[in-house]
Amino acid sequence: MNAAFPRIITLLRKERGISQKQAAADLHISQALLSHYEKGIRECGLDFVVGAADYYGVSCDYLLGRTADKAGSMIAVEEIPEDDPAIQDKRMQAGSVLPTLNKKLVVNSLQVLFDLLKKCNNKPLTQEVSNALIQVTYVLFRQIYSANPKNPRAMFSVEEYAFIADAFGSAARSAARAGQLARGHAVDGAAGVEEGQLPGILPDELTAQYPLFANSLLNLLHTAEKTLQN
Repeated sequence: MNAAFPRIITLLRKERGISQKQAAADLHISQALLSHYEKGIRECGLDFVVGAADYYGVSCDYLLGRTADKAGSMIAVEEIPEDDPAIQDKRMQAGSVLPTLNKKLVVNSLQVLFDLLKKCNNKPLTQEVSNALIQVTYVLFRQIYSANPKNPRAMFSVEEYAFIADAFGSAARSAARAGQLARGHAVDGAAGVEEGQLPGILPDELTAQYPLFANSLLNLLHTAEKTLQN
């Protein structure tokens, strides 16, 4: 069985607030055997995978870690909403001004970054930049998530002691590789950005090229360097 399965069946059970004893009884196996499945000590058969999927109301693909959608959907890029209605700015609530401001700085700056990546037309470069951003976001979300001891630890498969170093190490490697690719150098067989493809931007031209996002980007750069200099 793949490595994701033990973590996911444990997470689903804890999300439901079901004891291991109860889940085992409902699934018609012993508690000891379910414990072995959840710890990854033993592999289960396909019948159990199907039964567990029915029991928790999820797809087999989700149980096996092949999709993050419990129904088993593989989401295409064009299906991702630009504005999630479940996460709306609530500016009138106390303490909401700073998160709203910083969110806009980051989101708007990423608009510029990914537009530049599009102009570079280099898939390896886009992958490296994306990985660096994904890893940093992963660390920050996990830190906040894990601060509440009631949140199930089975949400994550990387050990607590290792995830920060591993994720930031991966982000740093991707950032370094992105720099090489952007400069036109090959990295591990991947070709760098072709000469003349890298867009030129003078600071004074930012506002003209990105009238909606330039101010956010400039503020983000200023904030970042101010923090680094303290």
